[in-house]
Amino acid sequence: MESRPLRYFVAVAEELNFARAAERLGISPPPLSRAIRQLESELGAVLFERTTHSVTLTPAGEVLLPEARFALEAMEAAGRRARRAADDGPKLVLTVKADGDGGLLEPMLARYAADPAAVPVSVRLCSWREQSLLLRRGEADVALVYEPYERTGLDVENLAAEPRVAALAVSHPLAARAGLSLADLGLRPDEVHRYIGGLRARGQDLAQLLTLVGLGEVFALLPASVADRYPRPGVVYRPVRDAPPAVLAVAWPQQSRSRATASLVRAAMAVAAEREERAAS
Repeated sequence: MESRPLRYFVAVAEELNFARAAERLGISPPPLSRAIRQLESELGAVLFERTTHSVTLTPAGEVLLPEARFALEAMEAAGRRARRAADDGPKLVLTVKADGDGGLLEPMLARYAADPAAVPVSVRLCSWREQSLLLRRGEADVALVYEPYERTGLDVENLAAEPRVAALAVSHPLAARAGLSLADLGLRPDEVHRYIGGLRARGQDLAQLLTLVGLGEVFALLPASVADRYPRPGVVYRPVRDAPPAVLAVAWPQQSRSRATASLVRAAMAVAAEREERAAS
């Protein structure tokens, strides 16, 4: 299957209108319609229900749409990786959210650099939940990422799991307690990741988020290590005994065959294992 009919299909599926899709693609509607019918013929499945007034996806079209998007994204990513490999600059890009490395970034890079076959590494700082996108688009090779994140198209190894604490304004009614439960915060276990994701949309980095906390606008569920690394006069941290742990992982594209990527992943896993052993001893 070629990429062009897939691009045509995605355009029609997103617009649900052949005229608008044709305009978006820079072609006229008749060849677009012919291309879609040819694709349906190749697949042996009808992808769209067409009437004089509407276009809707069939069940087969609903299944194909995310697969087509992923295939097109993977092809574009392959091109980006090839172009980056041809550059004279760093050959490996590690993406991480600022303050989102669990303290592993520097020792991980140091361990990797000790490998005689190590290549230069460029660290790309990103916003919350951007790591997965950068990996799939071929703009990064490895990522350090906390849950929740989108795993589609990625291989993942968990590195560390630590308890969560609630960051509260000192004026918050719960701030005087020594410990909390999710019920105290008005949350159920299955709501934790959704709540964290909503907070990340409001505060693009930890400093912004803690500012919102100090102002009493929100409370935040954070990895326990944040309490030691980021004390704030207007913020208190309280353990939440039944919150799911904050899991830090190293992720990379499933299709990667890069030895440098594999070496960097191994360095991350080795550093995390050594830290866990020290904590247990």
